[in-house]
Amino acid sequence: MSRYRNLALFLTLAAIWGSAFMAIKAGLAVFPPVLFAAIRYDIAGVLMLGYAWWVLDDPIPRGRDQWASVAVGAVLVIAAYHALLFVGEADDAVTSASASVLVGLSPILTTGFARLLVPQERLEPAGFVGLVFGLAGAVVIANPDPANLLSGGMGAKLLIVAAAASFALGSVLTRRLDTDLPIEAMEGWSMLLGALLMHVVSAGLGESFAAVELNLRAVLSMGYLSILASAVGFLIYFDLLDRLGPIEINLVSYVAPVFAALSGWIVLGEVVTVETVAGFVLILAGFALLKRRQIAAELDRVGVGG
Repeated sequence: MSRYRNLALFLTLAAIWGSAFMAIKAGLAVFPPVLFAAIRYDIAGVLMLGYAWWVLDDPIPRGRDQWASVAVGAVLVIAAYHALLFVGEADDAVTSASASVLVGLSPILTTGFARLLVPQERLEPAGFVGLVFGLAGAVVIANPDPANLLSGGMGAKLLIVAAAASFALGSVLTRRLDTDLPIEAMEGWSMLLGALLMHVVSAGLGESFAAVELNLRAVLSMGYLSILASAVGFLIYFDLLDRLGPIEINLVSYVAPVFAALSGWIVLGEVVTVETVAGFVLILAGFALLKRRQIAAELDRVGVGG
């Protein structure tokens, strides 16, 4: 029963996070992108920090290292990642599916940053090929036109690749700090501080809530992203991280694009391109090469492959 429960939660998380790309796209028809991301994490941060206060004895960061961990999360994992992602998705040439596949570069880029920032670790030839496959997948999805490198949404897609890189770098730096601050508290404080940073950037860009004309779709997309994708999604993620470990939970990034494509097609009428599918296959192959030993060990653990 435990494995069925884990599978159900895994698929639920993939569905929630995959369809979040569709919800972002829908909300961007009404909200300015950075302001949209900031308000999302105003709400999500209050919910997550409230949850941390409920389940933890002391949810307040103590000392320089814990606050440094929160700062890394706020700047790289929340503010930079979501601001770049939302601005990238605002381009009409970027579909929900292509955005989710490009974000799937995060686990590959995380491995690359870890190797770069920990000198004693070196990529073996197969791991290097895995990185090349992943980056090739991003290039295929971006579909660059040599005559005009910023046409056809390529600039927006590069912003999403930069978002994935920001998330990956933030993850590595957070692990390097290795504080004992509970993840619920770190996420809650990071969300609120990241939201504050995005409000500053939004104001600098001249975005204003006064220009927003709310409708039912906008309210639903904001509620979905703030409550379901952020607060509920992260709680499921924390639970599965404890039960499954980082290798299996990373696979959410490779199941989510299926739900992103389906929800984008059903709700927004988006069509999945050949480039998106080909890029997905290359990124998945790159991940498999980079994590081949961990995947093999995990398959042995669950009794697959004899």
